[in-house]
Amino acid sequence: MTQVTIHEAKTNLSRLIQQALAGEEIVIARGKQPLVRLVALPEAQTARRIGNAKGVLLYMADDFDAPLDDFQEYMT
Repeated sequence: MTQVTIHEAKTNLSRLIQQALAGEEIVIARGKQPLVRLVALPEAQTARRIGNAKGVLLYMADDFDAPLDDFQEYMT
C-alpha cells in the first residue's frame, strides 16, 4: 500500500493510476489522515495482463541457437 497526500496525488496522478492497474493499493490522505483509496476496477486489471501463455508449458531445445547446416556457407 502506498499513501500520498492530495497534492502528491494531483501531481503524480498518471503514475498512481499505473501503479493501481499493476495491483497496488493507493491511499490518498489529507496530511496524515487517510481519505480515499485508489484501486483498479477488476475489468481494467484483467485487460492489462501481458501475454497469453498463462498455464502453457513452453519447451526450448538445448540446441535452439546452434548454427543451421543450411547456412554453413554464410558463416565463414
